[in-house]
Amino acid sequence: MTVTRKIFLAIVSFVVCLAAIFVFLTYFVIKESFEVMAGQARGELMEELSEQFTRYYNQHGHSWDGIQQFKPDDASWRHYPEASIVLLSKDRRELYATGTANPQMIANLGLKEVLRADGQVIGHLRYYDSEVAGLSKLRLGIPISVTFLLLVSTIIFVLISLLIAYWVARRITAPLRGLIPAIDRLGQGELGTQAPVLSKDEYGKVAVAFNSMSSQLQRNEDVRRNLVADVAHELRTPLTIVRGKLDALQQSGSSIEPENLLPLQDELIRLSRLVDDLHLLSLAEARKLPLEKKPADIADLVQRVMLHVEPAAVEKRIDLTMENLASRQEMELDANRMTQVLLNLLVNAIRYTPEDGSIRVVLEDRREGDRSFLRIAVSDTGVGMEPEQVEHIFNRFYRTDEARARNSGGMGLGLAIAKEFVVAHHGILEVSSTLGQGTVFTVELPY
Repeated sequence: MTVTRKIFLAIVSFVVCLAAIFVFLTYFVIKESFEVMAGQARGELMEELSEQFTRYYNQHGHSWDGIQQFKPDDASWRHYPEASIVLLSKDRRELYATGTANPQMIANLGLKEVLRADGQVIGHLRYYDSEVAGLSKLRLGIPISVTFLLLVSTIIFVLISLLIAYWVARRITAPLRGLIPAIDRLGQGELGTQAPVLSKDEYGKVAVAFNSMSSQLQRNEDVRRNLVADVAHELRTPLTIVRGKLDALQQSGSSIEPENLLPLQDELIRLSRLVDDLHLLSLAEARKLPLEKKPADIADLVQRVMLHVEPAAVEKRIDLTMENLASRQEMELDANRMTQVLLNLLVNAIRYTPEDGSIRVVLEDRREGDRSFLRIAVSDTGVGMEPEQVEHIFNRFYRTDEARARNSGGMGLGLAIAKEFVVAHHGILEVSSTLGQGTVFTVELPY
């Protein structure tokens, strides 16, 4: 059953039930009101007659024997036109009757009173006159007439409600119906399909979320295709070199000198490093990367990494400095993984910083609510990046300088691996850059 039909049936059911309850309550109230009016019209008279008949019953040994000769003391009831009285036993047999009214009229339109003695039912008293008959006719006729009018009105109201309910159901589910074709196209493999956003309510939010998901799936598919192409390219290069070298050595027919094997060894090392990096990155992205967390002095760790890259900085006359503003030095972390992160950031900073530039490493605290973080900022005065480059800087195999030869730099996995290492420590790695002014990489680790 469609959502439109469910909403339609729900509204219709509610309207019909509400109308039925209204008709029933109206009929009941009107009927009870006229019964009260009829009872009040002859209330005192009925009470007096009931007492007289009950007294007779008690005085004659709890028996109605001889009741046919009984004459009520109060003759006021005789002043009403067509006044009649009927006494029935508790099993509805006629015991006493006076007046000229038809017994059927008395039964249908007269007043009724149950006679009791010592808590037991001893009989039923019926009273009838023309005025009481008129009120009884109103009591019976008006509720029926009102009920009939209410039923007719209810049917018309329900029919109008059906049209309104159908229109409301269609209107409410219109954004959902617009979303279904987009979902179907996405299910058929049309990644990036966009659904129309027809409102700003929950349906609109669903459409926006769907469009975002579809766009993300398209981006992921593009990344997957690029990854396959990049991996194939990265593997093809060393394999082609190795194959060419081996073919040349084989065709030469001479003995192989050890120095001729060195290029082959370099390419095999490069190939092995690529496979290891991809494996490591896959483990990190799957959150299965093993970490050996131990207390470590983060300032000392940064200084050791800086000493490692200092020769390259000195060669380019780059000023490499560190400023420690952190209040705490020791943290629980995997020193080897974090060393790889810092080493990657500093090597990249040196690579893209021109001669006579500067690189500054700052350690400081940051608080967010009741949580404390250590922030490590690596800033350089290098060439910087375009905004679109910053957006993809942590992607696999992405490098800002596409013209740079693969052998002159890394394979584009370093920053992707560094980010996953930081995430494995429940931290974040961010970058901000201005073209021609420099880049700042920021690592935040929770204490």
